[in-house]
Amino acid sequence: MTQADPTSRFRKMSERFRGYLPVVVDVETGGFDWNRHALLEIAVVPIELDEAGRYVCGATTGAHVMPAPGTEIDPKSLEVTGIDIDHPFRDAKPERDALDIVFAPVREAVRRHGCQRAILVGHNAHFDLNFLNAAVARSGHKRNPFHPFSVFDTVTLAGIAYGQTVLARAVQAAGYTWNSDEAHSAVYDAERTAQVFCRIANSWPAPAATSPQERLPNSG
Repeated sequence: MTQADPTSRFRKMSERFRGYLPVVVDVETGGFDWNRHALLEIAVVPIELDEAGRYVCGATTGAHVMPAPGTEIDPKSLEVTGIDIDHPFRDAKPERDALDIVFAPVREAVRRHGCQRAILVGHNAHFDLNFLNAAVARSGHKRNPFHPFSVFDTVTLAGIAYGQTVLARAVQAAGYTWNSDEAHSAVYDAERTAQVFCRIANSWPAPAATSPQERLPNSG
């Protein structure tokens, strides 16, 4: 018997996740404390459905962000991300404007799919959500399309699917390449996280990977 396509029951995104649209978010920041450290980059990748009902990565939207007044930057964080906040071509936007840039395509995708709102997908997702919520509160933004506390975390998903919790290793376990030189860019990390999410979601309820040791004796 041919196994049914695991995605065939869901032809509308609004039917799949209780009316929520998964949207991958990655942020790069000036430290680990979302109440104190600056948001420096943000990128979003809405998850779409193709004609076969499989999850695919939507268009990426990103913005460089000016450190908001009163926020701090730990120099060690810039060593990790490689961000030069004074680079003449950085084209950083004020925090509220940057949120407008990334929220607009998210709201459009939510409407197009008939969903109620977006749900943040991230690798260590609450880190991204906490910085996003802090920026929304700081800037007084009133049109945040994301659920205020629920997330889909690819650390958990990749840990279950592949036994990997580090993003680079999860990406490779999912069958994609990882470029360390491009890592710690919000756009790059968001796109790789979206690929991992789609690969795992498309494998459900079929297992993400099957080894000979999992098969029962005398099974086909």
